[in-house]
Amino acid sequence: MTGGARVEGNTLLLGEGVRIRFIRTLRLPESGTHALPPGLGEFPLRRVEDYPDTVPPQWRAKGGVMLPVYLREAMWLSFGGSREPAALQVGVGKVCAVSGERWTGRLSREPQNYVVLPRQPWLDGINSGEGTVRQFVAVPLGLGATVEGQVTGEEITGGVQLQAFALNPRELKKWREAERERALRPRPAAPGSGPAGFGYGAPPQAPMAAACAPRASAPAMGLGVGGTMRQEVYRDDRKPAAWADSPAARVFVHLVTPPEWRRITGEDAPPSPVDRAAYTRAGLPWYDYYDETGADLPPAGPLGAVEPVGDWLGDDHTPWVPPVPGQVIPLGNAPRPGEPVQDGDW
Repeated sequence: MTGGARVEGNTLLLGEGVRIRFIRTLRLPESGTHALPPGLGEFPLRRVEDYPDTVPPQWRAKGGVMLPVYLREAMWLSFGGSREPAALQVGVGKVCAVSGERWTGRLSREPQNYVVLPRQPWLDGINSGEGTVRQFVAVPLGLGATVEGQVTGEEITGGVQLQAFALNPRELKKWREAERERALRPRPAAPGSGPAGFGYGAPPQAPMAAACAPRASAPAMGLGVGGTMRQEVYRDDRKPAAWADSPAARVFVHLVTPPEWRRITGEDAPPSPVDRAAYTRAGLPWYDYYDETGADLPPAGPLGAVEPVGDWLGDDHTPWVPPVPGQVIPLGNAPRPGEPVQDGDW
């Protein structure tokens, strides 16, 4: 068992420097290419081990954490606050969201099967190459609509899998020395920095719609894909040997329907997100991020054939109200101990 995963509020900490928040957001149309959608607050995060009498037995065996998500709700992963370099693997139903290959738990460069922190500030979906990703959207297991189902032909895992590798001791020492030297030089504030909670540049909080029951309930959820947005997944510019041989931490993230969340935790899930038209009419911001020093990864072969959830469940979109040009904001390029998370067999 690999240790080092902890929970601090709604933030997941892996190892000594990786901080991950799961951010609620607006679901994009499945046609066209869009700017980065706004954050609408964090998903609540709870440790599986804190609910031994109400979680399914197979969840107890896997350990990890859980969060509530509505059918077809979209999310993105924020890595803001991650302090030291890390290679982070992101699996969706044990399919790599970067390479499209099956989860191995080992770092690979050809194709690259991880994102590099802190260069990668967030990840909104699976890598579709050419400066784009396809949005993470929650769907129940058993319909075949998940990335897992479409890539592997079966849906037995679900959830999200995360594993972080630190630099090896020699490379980490060199990086820390360079950072100490850099700290002695004056530098401007990072663009887009702001209070935690809403991600890209901290947009104002949107009004939230009344809670609604999901169309379907299932004991386990996975991630399918929605619309395409402009976001690069950056190529690692370090040598493969720069990373440690073994992970600093790993964790299984269970996705729970709101009815199951209430049954397990006794808490109500947050209300479903405000609709896109209301958000855009209110003049609240969308985002566009570009790092001229980074190189984008090519399209991931196995992920290219993944169909959006609308092709499986039907179109439920209200008319799309695109943001006006002034609403799209360009963005350029210290933690407390938390509650440890129990790892398991997955």
